[in-house]
Amino acid sequence: MTALPKWMYPPRDEGWFADDLDNLPEAPRHTELIDGALVFRTPPQRSWHGRLVTALTNRLTAQAPEGVEVEREMTIRLDRRNRPEPDLLVTTSPYDPDRTWYSADQVQLVVEVVSPESAHRDRTVKLRKYAEAGIPHYWCIEDEDGAPVVHVYELDGPTGTYVPVEIFRDVLKRPVPFPVEVDLATLTP
Repeated sequence: MTALPKWMYPPRDEGWFADDLDNLPEAPRHTELIDGALVFRTPPQRSWHGRLVTALTNRLTAQAPEGVEVEREMTIRLDRRNRPEPDLLVTTSPYDPDRTWYSADQVQLVVEVVSPESAHRDRTVKLRKYAEAGIPHYWCIEDEDGAPVVHVYELDGPTGTYVPVEIFRDVLKRPVPFPVEVDLATLTP
């Protein structure tokens, strides 16, 4: 067994901080920080996942009003020790070519497409962390026999937790964070 590369050892006893991610050029793409620990995306994503994220990004971008940006695979700095990377996010912050992350208050919607390796994080850990950070809308997309199923959550202000709003199997139609209508059957071949 070979030793881990030096860059993989946390710089301090309490682990990594959100700002550390920008100083790890050796880290693989799509490295996330969850509770001070680096999380690597493994194994490679399935084609279904990639096509769905690309198609949904395109549909949302086409429907987004002026001043709303749709980004994919950008990290969100939730706090000092958490910087997850959702599959897609919606923000009202202007485009910045040098940006490497968004703060939670800049994000209106987070979308996670569940993979076998990310299922627990997407369904529980990230659901809780995005809500605690105050992100108003969360969509969790599952693969149901090859078809996308979208579980929609909204932040409940008084409790600071997400509440389930609806599950969409055919057409996703929502008035928030902006009017959206997507035929889910067109997102995957």
